[in-house]
Amino acid sequence: MSEPTPPTTPASTGRIPHGPFRPGDQVQLTDPKGRHNTITLQPGKLYHSHKGSIAHDDIIGTPEGTVFRSTGGTEYLAFRPLLTDYAVRMPRGAAVVYPKDAAQIVAMADIFPGAHVVEAGAGSGALTCFLLRAVGEHGLVSSYERRPDFADIARTNVEKFFGGPHPAWRLTTGALEDALTDTQVDRVVLDMLAPWECVDPVAKALIPGGMICAYIATTTQMSRIVEELRGHGAFAEPYAFETLLRSWHVEGLAVRPDHRMVGHTGFLVTARRLADGVTPPLRRRRPAKGAQRTDPATPGDTSERPSES
Repeated sequence: MSEPTPPTTPASTGRIPHGPFRPGDQVQLTDPKGRHNTITLQPGKLYHSHKGSIAHDDIIGTPEGTVFRSTGGTEYLAFRPLLTDYAVRMPRGAAVVYPKDAAQIVAMADIFPGAHVVEAGAGSGALTCFLLRAVGEHGLVSSYERRPDFADIARTNVEKFFGGPHPAWRLTTGALEDALTDTQVDRVVLDMLAPWECVDPVAKALIPGGMICAYIATTTQMSRIVEELRGHGAFAEPYAFETLLRSWHVEGLAVRPDHRMVGHTGFLVTARRLADGVTPPLRRRRPAKGAQRTDPATPGDTSERPSES
């Protein structure tokens, strides 16, 4: 286990640059078919494609939203990439949390400016970028990553997006259940294979009213984390859900759903931390028939259907 990595440049603000393009800026060039190509501006360099080239010097000093024509006659629209663009195209070790899920995590886990958020694991750093945007410079995101190689990838991706070390980020290499030292935590986001293993240390770190949010891939993982949260006793009733995203084709009167959509990427489970010593209210939800097996000799048995006369 390594020590947390502190910010190395206190002057770094984590803000995305605005104004004219400058050397070192990332620029997203979009061709007429909507295909994106991201470059890092360097004086004297050329962007090359089979449709010709564009000089970086022609882009430097111009505002976002400018159109450039390649030597082959193709026009490209230039913008700085959005975080949603960067997240899905960043170099990755672990799979990234896609923007539709990152947006739900920020909203449904109520990540707010100034919050102290614990994240495990850091993966490739995509969710970390969204969390840092949400907590701002006066918050704190403490990320824990088991694998040193993934931690290195996450650090590179986060610092590349923000233009340097973010003052609100602390990265620790190690398992959260072994390395967690944070206390008085507002929110915990678990993006890991077995989040139920971390419920007890998370409960000790969270403030009353704080939230845990687990991002998992399968229904069996979802069932296990929900039952672990229910059985632990320190959390209110969990809420489990997923989000589907479908874009639309709009061209004059031709308005229809696109043929492809971003369907299942993962499930989210959230729950609130109760005050110490409080017993959660008894659930009064009627289970579906067959959800829980009962003794056939007891009243209300649903394991067998009565015969028809």
